[in-house]
Amino acid sequence: MGTIVWVVVLVLLVAGVFYLVSQSNARKARELDDAKAEARRWVERLGGQVMSLTGSNAASTQALADASERFTAAGSQMEQARTIPQARLVTQTAMEGLHYVRAAREAMGMDPGPALPEIAGQKQAGSVSEDRQVTVEGHQYAASPQSGAGTPYYYPGGMVAGRPVPRGWYSEPWWKPALVAGAWGVGTFLLMDAMFSGMHGIGDYGMGDMGMGDVGMGDMGGAADVGDAGGGFDFGDMGGFDF
Repeated sequence: MGTIVWVVVLVLLVAGVFYLVSQSNARKARELDDAKAEARRWVERLGGQVMSLTGSNAASTQALADASERFTAAGSQMEQARTIPQARLVTQTAMEGLHYVRAAREAMGMDPGPALPEIAGQKQAGSVSEDRQVTVEGHQYAASPQSGAGTPYYYPGGMVAGRPVPRGWYSEPWWKPALVAGAWGVGTFLLMDAMFSGMHGIGDYGMGDMGMGDVGMGDMGGAADVGDAGGGFDFGDMGGFDF
């Protein structure tokens, strides 16, 4: 009799474990389906905007080109999404594209549409709050809260290779090498320090906070003019910086 009781108990335990595992798997499957559905909704929204808009000036054309790149990337990520984090990455990529679309619409004087959710790192990076130009080793760079002939490249703001790049319009996309390589060149730290130091609305871009600490200017292979906050650097130190 005792043996029968133990067999029944064992069967019930096995059945209970099987039920819990199946319920957990079903819940995870539902969560993945929900995450993929959410991602698909944003990708489709981005696709509709990219297909229906044509830039009317350099800034809007460039922003829409960047949005189109995000649309293509999101579509590829969507095909490969097998987990919830992967599905959420699709949403993040599509959202970035929509921020570019919103910027393009503003650059064309159009209604930008409803506000979008913030993307990762955007709040932390802050925004360009004033027009600023710096000259680094004879090369001029500009940043502005508004698009213009001299600032046709938009970035929605966020963390690039662990460092914040503020939302705003720029004379050239100097952050792209770090997006590709996953690391910054020494010269770019000097550029960021010159461009953003003391600017309201963004974090402190002092050299110590950039992880440059006690590195002397002479050790960086470039001449920095602290007086005009522009500094200087040799592009050779950056391992290539073509656009």
